Amino acid sequence: MKIGMNMLVWTAHVTQEHYPIVDALKETGYDGIELFLGAGDTKLYSALGRHFADMDMGVTCVTCLTPETNIASPNKKIREAGLDQLKWAIDMGADLNAEVICGPFHSTNALFTGKPPSNDERLWSIEMLKKVAEYATPSGITLTPEALNRFECYLYNTMEDIIYLIEQVNAPNLGGMYDTHHSNIEEKSQAAALKRIAPYLKHVHISENDRGTPGSGQVNWEEVFSTLKEIQYDGWLTIEAFSRLDPDFANAINVWRDFSPAKEIYEDGLKFIKKGMGL
Repeated sequence: MKIGMNMLVWTAHVTQEHYPIVDALKETGYDGIELFLGAGDTKLYSALGRHFADMDMGVTCVTCLTPETNIASPNKKIREAGLDQLKWAIDMGADLNAEVICGPFHSTNALFTGKPPSNDERLWSIEMLKKVAEYATPSGITLTPEALNRFECYLYNTMEDIIYLIEQVNAPNLGGMYDTHHSNIEEKSQAAALKRIAPYLKHVHISENDRGTPGSGQVNWEEVFSTLKEIQYDGWLTIEAFSRLDPDFANAINVWRDFSPAKEIYEDGLKFIKKGMGL
């Protein structure tokens, strides 16, 4: 098991200027970091990948789609643009030596039709993700689409939704991820949801109900940690928390205040995970 820290607390676009933050995370005891794939090129991500490899920091990534690249869209050109966007993300992830690309890339988050999900939307999403998984195979990257809460997404909200997606795509390099923040909203039980996704589980986000410091809110952490141990999960446990440090990103995801200081999040968060998992 490895513990990571998502860089979105500080920025949606990691560059060399953020190396001191990664140094601090390494010194604190993290095994790796998670980067958002939204902008940049091979030159940037290759340089970042070499640097993080040299300091023995693992890398996972998160990405998402815009309304113009929604792979669940009824517009074929938009779906194809989404496929191209995800291929780009895989290429950049490969330059980073990333192990996992996670996120709600099954559709566009915060884009609603005013209706429940249609069968066609799910079939379009599945069709594109089959192509994405095939494209990702040579890279060795594991893809883990993420269920979001109902206020951010309508296509895939629960572990049952994600299991349906995984089984329909049926690709060995596409698995499930579990996010404690979203599950705290959508699932009846953290334990039951984790046990259900267990055969497919490839990535976990440790995220408090208010996106602040893990352990400071209302998530049932005793259930989360005891069940992770019970199912013998041995992948990444990555803290995902948000702030106002990157205003453009914060505005895009409706973060209007700082929930916890960044240093508190990564220092206390790491201690909390280690205590909860008995590490």
